[in-house]
Amino acid sequence: MRCEIIGVGTELLLGQIVNTNAAWIGQRLADVGWDCLRHTAVGDNQERIAEVLREALGRADAVIVTGGLGPTQDDVTREAIAAVAGVALRRDPEIERWLQERFAGFGQRRMAQMNLRQADVPEGARTIDNPRGTAPGLIIEIGGRPLYAVPGVPREMEGMLERVVLPDLAARAGEGRAIVSRTLRTAGVGESLLAERLTPLWESTGAAGGGVTMAYLASPGEVRVRLTAVGATREEALNRIAPVEGTVGDELGPIVYGFDEETLEQVVTRLLGERGLSLATAESLTGGLVGGRLTNVPGASDHYRGGVVAYATEAKVAILGVDQKLLDEHTPVSEPVAAAMAEGVRLAFSADVGLATTGVAGPTEQGGRPVGSLCLAVADALGTVTATMRAPGDRLQVRAWSTTLALDLLRRRLEGVA
Repeated sequence: MRCEIIGVGTELLLGQIVNTNAAWIGQRLADVGWDCLRHTAVGDNQERIAEVLREALGRADAVIVTGGLGPTQDDVTREAIAAVAGVALRRDPEIERWLQERFAGFGQRRMAQMNLRQADVPEGARTIDNPRGTAPGLIIEIGGRPLYAVPGVPREMEGMLERVVLPDLAARAGEGRAIVSRTLRTAGVGESLLAERLTPLWESTGAAGGGVTMAYLASPGEVRVRLTAVGATREEALNRIAPVEGTVGDELGPIVYGFDEETLEQVVTRLLGERGLSLATAESLTGGLVGGRLTNVPGASDHYRGGVVAYATEAKVAILGVDQKLLDEHTPVSEPVAAAMAEGVRLAFSADVGLATTGVAGPTEQGGRPVGSLCLAVADALGTVTATMRAPGDRLQVRAWSTTLALDLLRRRLEGVA
């Protein structure tokens, strides 16, 4: 069962909005036994939307359209659907009445007449209630294939899919098909090196012949290795994945930090909790990004004491107690200075563990150190470990990489492998 996802909106083509809807829908389609065939974006033009809809309906067993259901003149998804279906639009009096009541509930004295366009429904279509907004969704059969149209606002779209669209697709898929993925999350090794390491293993295990596929999803400092299989049930698909997952995990060892949706900061927070440890951070080039990621995790306050952004050399001396002679001798971007920062912040916050980052984010080199140079340190009761690394990319990428690598060094130290 194959489905296509179409995002409507010129803002998608201009890059003003990222189509996160397609990613969310793609993940959920697999849960109900559907393959996602394509993602397409099209501007707010009735003829072009209709053309894309016809092409998608010619390839896929179902189509999901997001966006273009609003009240303004550039919202023309309804008109395009009607044109493809060869039917007229009709004004639904129940939706019209609902809109009037909805706006009255908002406390508005008058509803703009253009909002009534949202009550126009292609003949033969069913509507989907929208308790989170004012644009109803649509379901219509065209050539024996269902087409679902939902608003582009993520919260509204997600509600409609959860309540109506996904259950309808699951019923159409029937029993006996589940698409399941397991993801191994790694840090500190680039995508190409990881693939080079795993490809011979992949070929020798015959995993592909066993119906398991492998994909790599890279982000700054991390690579996710996704294993996917199809089975009659979720359990059957997981059983196909399990031996391959075990082999890949054994090969990669400690560079695997978690699975599926578990983030590096969640792993670090969990490890701190299991060991009853507190943490403080001292950041230079990362400018508080490490602390920001840690405090995104619920319960972080149980273990994270706080942090210092010591960007200037003077701040490293005055706040963290780094010896000026150490800075003069080794420069601010060095392992000895990173170690002194970690030890200083640990002492300042009376924490069990101190984590420090210093480096060169760019755009120019610093003290003879090239852009991307990174020095990290973790200090605890057993001593201090340091690492020198090189992060690729521009200033933003270097900072993102550095944040991940710092958290991973801390994770390894907590697990006893660093």
